[in-house]
Amino acid sequence: MLIYNKWHLRSVLTEYADYYSGHRPQQSRRQRPPDHDERTVMPLEGRIEHQKVLGGLINEYSRTA
Repeated sequence: MLIYNKWHLRSVLTEYADYYSGHRPQQSRRQRPPDHDERTVMPLEGRIEHQKVLGGLINEYSRTA
């Protein structure tokens, strides 16, 4: 990723920090993300959605309900 200026760098770092602290699995939480709700049951059937983070540097996948 090419950083153009300090505002672009700030935007990229903010997006990465949000991903890291909100969605990325944490080893101390038994590979669950911080926003994981224990009571929610994820279906094993259904489509898998793809979401690009940081312009495609990180790819995130999740099942639809």
